[in-house]
Amino acid sequence: MSRRRTIVAANWKMNHLTADARAFCDTFAAGDASAADAVVFPSFPLLATVAAGLAGSAAAWGGQDLHPEGSGAHTGDVSAPQLADLGCTWVLAGHSERRHDHGEDDATVAAKVAAAVRGGLRPMLCLGETRDERADGRTLAVLDRQLDAALAVLPEDPERFAVAYEPVWAIGTGEVATPEIAQGAHRHLRARVAERRGEACAAALRILYGGSVKPGNAGELIAQPDLDGFLVGGASLDATSFLAIIAACA
Repeated sequence: MSRRRTIVAANWKMNHLTADARAFCDTFAAGDASAADAVVFPSFPLLATVAAGLAGSAAAWGGQDLHPEGSGAHTGDVSAPQLADLGCTWVLAGHSERRHDHGEDDATVAAKVAAAVRGGLRPMLCLGETRDERADGRTLAVLDRQLDAALAVLPEDPERFAVAYEPVWAIGTGEVATPEIAQGAHRHLRARVAERRGEACAAALRILYGGSVKPGNAGELIAQPDLDGFLVGGASLDATSFLAIIAACA
């Protein structure tokens, strides 16, 4: 277990309605989430509901995406100031589903990271390789490329951002990277940060794992020395399951 404070984040993606969000917040608030810093990323229409439901708790909330600009004629998009106005302190950037569904490249992701920083939000940079990239032996090169593009605009203070390693082949598939695979990727990412930012930054940076995380496998994964928490998809839709993943980090 690392000495860094664990983060467990819930990415609801395009799921839940208002009543579901309220029920989640009620159950979460009644549970014990003391083993980690909890962050909830609901879809945009549910942000106000989650903000009200989690107010007074130790949990934070954030946006699943943002536009590189702070305002303007960008129909359907949301800006960092708008997210901050709803009490968001975090925002996802570069999630594999954004990269795949919307064609976001590394330059676009970096622009969004920069917008988050300007807006006072903590970006959670998502990166990871596809099944084909892993099969071709390109995993580490892909991670280096994605990380380097964002490091150019990320804050110097490692407390102001986080990195989430999400092997694309393990997202929503039920297939989980073995603890050894996850640790290897996390160790490489930390070494890359050390090369670019120095050992102190690398030692303090929290690197999360995402990819079919559940209460049953969270304990084995979090025991790896370079894993500092989880970005949870499907298992985070249920507050009891989400709390169990947090408890596994104790």
